[in-house]
Amino acid sequence: MIQTLVLDRESRAFSRVGDAEEISDLCANSANIVWVDVADPTSQDFEDLAKEFGFHPLSIEDCRHRHQRPKVEEYPGYYFIVLYEAELDEENQLKLRELGIFLGKHYVVTVHSEPVAAIVTAERLWRSWTDLAERGTGLLAYLLMDSIVDDYLPLLDAISDRMEFLEDRIFVDFQAEAIEEIFYLKKELLLMRRSVTPLRDVFNTLLRREQPIFPRETHIYFQDVFDHLIRVADTIDILRDMVSSTMDAYLSISGNRMNMIMKRLTSISTILMSATLVAGIYGMNFEYMPELKWRYGYVGTLASMLAIGLAVYFYFRKIKWL
Repeated sequence: MIQTLVLDRESRAFSRVGDAEEISDLCANSANIVWVDVADPTSQDFEDLAKEFGFHPLSIEDCRHRHQRPKVEEYPGYYFIVLYEAELDEENQLKLRELGIFLGKHYVVTVHSEPVAAIVTAERLWRSWTDLAERGTGLLAYLLMDSIVDDYLPLLDAISDRMEFLEDRIFVDFQAEAIEEIFYLKKELLLMRRSVTPLRDVFNTLLRREQPIFPRETHIYFQDVFDHLIRVADTIDILRDMVSSTMDAYLSISGNRMNMIMKRLTSISTILMSATLVAGIYGMNFEYMPELKWRYGYVGTLASMLAIGLAVYFYFRKIKWL
């Protein structure tokens, strides 16, 4: 489904256009900024885009096939950019939504197969920033990218809170199932890093001084997003190091607990072996059994077994094996 929103920079008025065939005429007017949003595109939608804007077949092919690497590619008269919006669903699982952006001098085309919250946020802000309409499509591109990058920060805060809770489960009340959560957090951070790190190349390209599409005044907006991106990337690296440290701590505590268990089992076995030694000696086939020579031999044997067992027990308690 194709939706078109047009801003007339002279009158500062917005209007929606329903006919896709009018897009090329709207883009021909330098006073217009045309935003075409294509949700859940069909093959016909891609054909209409290629026809109305003259997009290169390679960029259309990249947009058609999902799961592209975050990137920016320069074509005659426009850029093709791939970004990923991140979100935690109801089950606290990370979801990435791919967004393709065709960025020209008088138009912005966004293509996505799933709902993207940044689209709604960017449209709301764009309508309220009409006093900066002379910034052209660079302002709209900034609003889209800034919304996507800023949404990473609350996700990282949520992951940080989950890590604090996870540390309590490990250090305060050791739970063996915590290892699954550790590996899952590590996987989430890896996915986010793959979505964020390549964006540095995107903004390095957009911030070049020889950029022909945007006016010089637009660079400061992309620099702001770039600064936020660096902050997000640094936070992801810090959290990844914390997850690795938490995993090492888990393995260390697990090993210590196993050592304590082995010490206790060894202590109990030693206590039982000492009693078994006495019982084994008195269970041998003597010619003259001690019980026959001494009236209290049986009771004495039990007492000696108990005394030896208690002595070994208190020794292990002293060395903190029990």
